[in-house]
Amino acid sequence: MPNYDFKAFHSAMKKQVDDQFLPSVSTALLRGSDVVDTFCYGFADKEADTPLQEDHIFRMFSSTKLVTSCAVLMLFEEGRIKWDDPIETYIPELGARHVLKPGALSIDDVEPAKTQITIRHLMTHTSGLSYGLFDPGTVMFKAYTAAAVSHPGKSLSQMMTTLSALPLSFHPGTQWEYSVATDVLGRLVEVVSGESFGRFLSRRIFEPLGMIDTDFWVPEAKLKRLCAMYVGEDLLDPTKPGLHRADDKPFPGAYTKKLPRESGGGGLVSTLGDTVKFIQSFLPGGPALLKADTIDLMYRNQLASDLCVRFPNKPAFTSKGFGLGSSVTIGTSELEPAEVVGEVGWGGLAGTIWWINPRIGIAGVLMTQRYFGFGNPYSFEFKSQAYKALGFK
Repeated sequence: MPNYDFKAFHSAMKKQVDDQFLPSVSTALLRGSDVVDTFCYGFADKEADTPLQEDHIFRMFSSTKLVTSCAVLMLFEEGRIKWDDPIETYIPELGARHVLKPGALSIDDVEPAKTQITIRHLMTHTSGLSYGLFDPGTVMFKAYTAAAVSHPGKSLSQMMTTLSALPLSFHPGTQWEYSVATDVLGRLVEVVSGESFGRFLSRRIFEPLGMIDTDFWVPEAKLKRLCAMYVGEDLLDPTKPGLHRADDKPFPGAYTKKLPRESGGGGLVSTLGDTVKFIQSFLPGGPALLKADTIDLMYRNQLASDLCVRFPNKPAFTSKGFGLGSSVTIGTSELEPAEVVGEVGWGGLAGTIWWINPRIGIAGVLMTQRYFGFGNPYSFEFKSQAYKALGFK
């Protein structure tokens, strides 16, 4: 095994906590499927002076999406779905779609969709669905909010009924927009498997891998291990230090009891150890859940050449395509290491990050709890320092 030196990496991560950008940080770096470094620093609860331990539980938000994608990939391997199947074959409510006209000022200003939504569209966020989260003030944002699309009291089946009454943002396959598509995929898993989404994940993923702390809620016996949530001093300026307690995010009492909604897009809680076990399942030598060919397909950019990852009011990430469930780095950028091409990865709204670079055989996981933290400067510092520590520039 190479003679690694993680001092600079640890120092950089420690500084993010000491400078009040993160309440805590728990990381793991892998070479192949081997964990070559773990680092844990900061507080699970700053006000109570509770030091972070590796078994503390984090809200995963959109890091959940990789788990959901894995479940769909399992169904694909078994021949139970095909990527270009129309979703209405399984979820009839999502057929006969209408699309909001360009420049529409009303949610009723629509036209018939030119194509059906396919499973591939859902896996790649090109379905035309929205989130009602990142574009406040828009017609679609207001409509999603008014319809309470992501209300935790709605089951996935009820969520589909809500979505059926709303138009798409664009014709399927023509644009990229981050959306509730992965929640639709969770419902797809239920329909095809004949069991609840949570039960499928437990039976097929969590139990085989020994992910004992990953679920859609935290039972009372484990609540003392649930990290507190924090928000930055200035949501619009992530370079401004300072953290404030935000226990009401995403809503008061979240994750402390079972609710009808088992969100495939952002509902899981997990630990560093559980997340590492799951990431290892995608790496050679790890505990395999999927065939190597399926994993290679997942890693492949599925977007048309004129599409890339982009968020409202942000510059387009032209170096980022999207595979079957996660971003795929298709070019270099000044924000990331030169060796980053070929990397797949994503993260969660509360700051969790994962990435795998199959081309050079490394992976990284970072756990923290800063609301609206994913994509903040610390995430680029984590990646830059991790690549250097693992022997890449």
